[in-house]
Amino acid sequence: MFVDTHCHLYQEYYDDIKTVIKEANENDVKGFIVAGCDMNSNKEVLDILKFKNVYGTLGIHPEYVSSYTTFDLNLLEDLIKTKKVVGIGEIGLDYHYCKDNKLEQQKLFKAQLEIASKYNLPVVIHSREATEDTINILKQFPNVKGVIHSFSGSLEVAKIYIKMGYKLGINGVVTFKNCNLIDILPLFVNDIVLETDSPYLTPHPYRGTKNSPKYIKNIALFICQSLNIAEIDLANITNLNVKAIFDIDV
Repeated sequence: MFVDTHCHLYQEYYDDIKTVIKEANENDVKGFIVAGCDMNSNKEVLDILKFKNVYGTLGIHPEYVSSYTTFDLNLLEDLIKTKKVVGIGEIGLDYHYCKDNKLEQQKLFKAQLEIASKYNLPVVIHSREATEDTINILKQFPNVKGVIHSFSGSLEVAKIYIKMGYKLGINGVVTFKNCNLIDILPLFVNDIVLETDSPYLTPHPYRGTKNSPKYIKNIALFICQSLNIAEIDLANITNLNVKAIFDIDV
């Protein structure tokens, strides 16, 4: 049984979230961590926590750096005290689409890391074309740990994050034919968690369709077959890492 440590089960993407969870359960996915991205999706995350073995992380994604307010940060600090909220995320830096607001992104990132540090909560980190700044900022918060979401970087970068106490989120990208992540994965497979990032990043051979937590099983099987390891061993590794980071036992 596996855990989808990062999905976005919002109403704008799924007509029947209950069915999405049921289908995932039938495909050996026993737990879910739903990530918020802004204050609207954070409120949706709080609502979905009513389902069994569904947990949440709340945060403000760098995409929303131009629209968040101090009130939003204060509200976030209040909402993370909700039962079954297990971390702060999705937060981080994204320089892919916009590079002229780097300082604003960094300010928002640090503000949320300060909250994580204050409440001893793990974080879920989004980093796109911003590896150096991400690492340098995380080093300023040595007591904060968490997951590097959708990791697809180099072995050198993987080692840096792991040494800092982070686990690496592996999703459908690992199955893409133009991705060499599977070649270096054997060197840090003991430090990964599995995720889908649903509805995005659907694994092969379902690319082009909406992603779903049920595809965690496909990602897991791809890793197991590629690395010649038993499915039960991968489940044990990833579930122990989930428990270590988020302090949940699903």
